[in-house]
Amino acid sequence: MFTPGDRTQLRDALVDAARSDERVTGAALTGSAALGAEDAWSDIDLAFAVDGDPEPVLADFTARMYREHAAVHHMDVVFERTVFRVFLLANTLQVDLAFWPAADFGATTPKFRLLFGTARDRPATPPPDARRLIDLAWLHALHARSSIERGRGWQAEYMIGRVREYALALACLRHGVPAVEGRGLDQLPAAVAGPFEATLVHDLSALERPFHTVVELLIGEIEHVDTGLAQRLAPLLREIS
Repeated sequence: MFTPGDRTQLRDALVDAARSDERVTGAALTGSAALGAEDAWSDIDLAFAVDGDPEPVLADFTARMYREHAAVHHMDVVFERTVFRVFLLANTLQVDLAFWPAADFGATTPKFRLLFGTARDRPATPPPDARRLIDLAWLHALHARSSIERGRGWQAEYMIGRVREYALALACLRHGVPAVEGRGLDQLPAAVAGPFEATLVHDLSALERPFHTVVELLIGEIEHVDTGLAQRLAPLLREIS
């Protein structure tokens, strides 16, 4: 298991490597460290601006992670022209290194603190669209019902969970907390989050109650977004639950 000291030492080494690489024109802390909100479980998040083709820089940093820092495995997430290479180290530390074309390098969220170089002005990443969340929720509710009727307990549990996910995301939007990847859920008022505990499936032979509960909570969240839409959807959602 890694320690905060291990994390700091590795992050400093990676930033030093970036400073000494003439192909890297900028670097920034991202994630919780950018906000001074790290805890003992936080990972390393760094963003690098790359002048020219990022592939050779990506390859060199990848080789360094395996050669010098005990990387065990890695995966990529690609967003627009940026590659986020996520490493798993032998001490369980996660290291996220983002390689940006220099022309795109800049903050899209508040979790961005420039270490060196120049950051471009970029539009902020918008929150999820509430109508899209509603549409995904009712769609998964339909599949929850058909799964229950077909005796497919595990599939039904999955679908109920997705309805809960989208309803909670709507609640997060309403309360102005992060609405993606569950990041704002623990910031919701207890009176809002608490009722969702009853939507957790504890027994695959008892799916009806959590399904009915999550549908009612979803309807309540839809009402906060669009009363007319809630009035149209509520009878159908209640019929299937």
